[in-house]
Amino acid sequence: MKIIDVIEKKKKGNALTEEEIKFFIDGIMKGSIEDYQTSALLMAIYFRGMNIDETTWLTKYMVESGETLNLSSISDNIVDKHSTGGVGDKITLMFLPLMAASGIYTAKLSGRGLGHTGGTIDKLESIPNFRTDLSIKEFKDKVKKHHTAIAAQTLSLAPADGKLYALRDVTSTVDIIPLIASSVVSKKIASGANHIILDVKYGSGAFLKTAKEAEELSKVMVEVGKRLNRNICAVISSMNQPLGRAVGNSVEIQEVIEFLKGNMEPDLKEITYTLCLKAFEKTGKFKTKEEAYKYLDKIILNGEALEKFKEIIKSQGGNTDIINDYSKLPQASIKYEVKSKYTGYVKNIDALKIAKACKNLGAGREKKSDSIDYSAGIYLTQKFGEPVAKGETIAVIYTNKKDQVKDAEKMIVSAFEISDTEPRKKSLIYKIIN
Repeated sequence: MKIIDVIEKKKKGNALTEEEIKFFIDGIMKGSIEDYQTSALLMAIYFRGMNIDETTWLTKYMVESGETLNLSSISDNIVDKHSTGGVGDKITLMFLPLMAASGIYTAKLSGRGLGHTGGTIDKLESIPNFRTDLSIKEFKDKVKKHHTAIAAQTLSLAPADGKLYALRDVTSTVDIIPLIASSVVSKKIASGANHIILDVKYGSGAFLKTAKEAEELSKVMVEVGKRLNRNICAVISSMNQPLGRAVGNSVEIQEVIEFLKGNMEPDLKEITYTLCLKAFEKTGKFKTKEEAYKYLDKIILNGEALEKFKEIIKSQGGNTDIINDYSKLPQASIKYEVKSKYTGYVKNIDALKIAKACKNLGAGREKKSDSIDYSAGIYLTQKFGEPVAKGETIAVIYTNKKDQVKDAEKMIVSAFEISDTEPRKKSLIYKIIN
């Protein structure tokens, strides 16, 4: 078999066989297929697509390119939750302690932020001394002891995906559903969980811009999971506006702690509780939604969820003093208040503009090797539907880059759409694909 024949076949729009896809992945791992040949096939896939069989085989052999975590010695019910990325998306950091406090095992391997979306690992590393570079043994031991652990994605899991993604990133072949689906699902399967909950975002602050695209991707990922014997569901949610009020790293950690103390922003509660309910449903924890909601409220109000977050921080070497003293988190030297130009109601806040402003303030990176400023961020004092007066503070900038403040201010002001009438609130959940 020759790679040039595989490229030619896909270029003409024909479906590849399982053997051809295995040959392709094996060749990438052995180094017998050159990067320029891989890039050519990726571009052919981009324009010609892949059917569900091809996508399943691609996912299967990407999983088999490395090791797979075996967590069966811990429990038959291990949950993993994955988000396709968004602005102010700190849901994982509320989801994990809520699950662990509920007695449900969760194993979470996560990534760093790239582009305009924030990474969960970056947020956690803003906690002084918090370790995310866990060995496989450490990771499994912590899941068993504390019901949860969160670590940086290891290179030994689905390594073919890492090799493919590096080329997709520089050949403009990232945004194609078969390649996104196989990338996400291969890593989730390799991570060892048998219940996988996907939080698929769409909107201005997400990689997918429309609900239709998000639904199409969700259906493919759920079907691929089913064919590879994994229980996957997808919750499709809007990312047209930032989630919560905080966007950044240490500022988002503060919002997570406030949430677990019972000071819950409605949008964060809606998404977090919806995902928790899906986990309860998968593991048979509760019979009704009402029971589940009451239980989640209870473990937040009685402090169990916050105590579990503290336990997670301590188990991974972090400074637990941050729970009650936010000054222990990285602090920016500049705090600047952004004022509204108009009077009315907040009709919309463009998530992408807020994310770009935040990145320019130091909170984001262009490439994975870039360093970031954990203290940089934006806190939205006014949110969707809330009244605002001209001259009133709508956001607070935190940064160490004095020369970026004015540009960030302009971008934030332009992100806010102010209306004369109070807008009607809508659910952020578009659809759930089981």
